[in-house]
Amino acid sequence: MPRPLWTGAISFGLVTIPVKVVSATEDHSIHFRQVHLEDMGRVRTKKVCELDGQALSQDEIGKGYELSKEQTVPITDEELDQMPLPTAKAIEIVAFVDADSIDPIRISDSYYLATDGQVAAKPYTLLRKALERSSKVAVAKFAWHNRERLGLLRVREGAIVLHSMRWPDEIRSPESLAPRKVELEEDEIERAVQLTDTLALDSITGFRDAYRDALEELLTAKSEGKELPEPTEGGEREQGQVLDLMAALNASVAAAKESRGEGGGGEATVHDMRPSKKATTKKTTSSKKTTAPKGGAKKTAAAKKTTAGSKRTARKQSAS
Repeated sequence: MPRPLWTGAISFGLVTIPVKVVSATEDHSIHFRQVHLEDMGRVRTKKVCELDGQALSQDEIGKGYELSKEQTVPITDEELDQMPLPTAKAIEIVAFVDADSIDPIRISDSYYLATDGQVAAKPYTLLRKALERSSKVAVAKFAWHNRERLGLLRVREGAIVLHSMRWPDEIRSPESLAPRKVELEEDEIERAVQLTDTLALDSITGFRDAYRDALEELLTAKSEGKELPEPTEGGEREQGQVLDLMAALNASVAAAKESRGEGGGGEATVHDMRPSKKATTKKTTSSKKTTAPKGGAKKTAAAKKTTAGSKRTARKQSAS
C-alpha cells in the first residue's frame, strides 16, 4: 500500500471510522531535469530574495499575504495552526445526495480511504453498504493543509473513495462563452446522434498514452546507444473549414463504422450544399428560355424533309 497522506476518521452521525487517506491515482508522466549540457550536471533552482539578491535557506523562508504591491502581511505556521478547524482530523459527513446532482466540474483529486486498524472494519463496511444500497453519495467537510475542503464519498470496487471538491464560488460561469444562437436542421441533429451511437464504448480502459509510449521508446534507445526510432507519420490532422456540416457528419459516421470493421465505408452520402434563393431564381428563369433538348434539332430537320418529300409526290401525281 502507498504511504498514507493523512490519517483521521470519518464522522458518520455518532459513528467514527478511523481511516488512512491513500492517493487513488499515480503520475506516469515522464519528468525531465535541468542539466548543464557540457557535463550533464543537475541544475537546481535557488530561492533568492528579490530585494537583496541573496540565496536563502529554508529556515529563512516564511509565509506572507500580499495585500498590495507595497504591503505584505507575514503569517506563521503557529498562527495557522490556531485557526478554528472543526474538521482538522475528521471527514465529517454533512449530507447524502444523488450522484447525478453533482457537477463533475467540481470534482478535483481522488483518494482511497483505507481502514486504520481492525476496529474500523465494521463501521467502514456499514457505511459502504449504506452508500451502495441507497445509491447515493456522501457530501463531507474535511481539513487539509490548513484549509477546510468539501469532499464527496462514494464506493468503488468495495473501497470508499474520497473526491476533493471545489466550493461553489470557485466555479466560473460559462455564460459569456456560449456561442451565438444558430439554426440547426433536424436531420443534422439526428446524424450527430447517430455518430455518438457509432462511437459509443462500454469502457475506456483500453486507452493508452501513445505519446508517453513513444517517449519511453526514444529514451530507451538513447540510453542503450541504439538507432532512434523513426518518427510516425500522420500524427497531425489537417485543420480546414467545414463547408457542409451534414457532409462532415456523414463522413464521420462512415469512418467510425469502417474503423470498427462494420463495412460502412460506402454508406455515407454527401449532402449537397443548398443553393441560395438568388441561384434558384436564376436557374428557374434560364430553364424557361431553354429550347428543345438535345436531338430535337435533328428530329425537326427530319420532319421538314418528310413534309417536302410528300409535297413533291403530290405534285407528280396531279401532273400525271
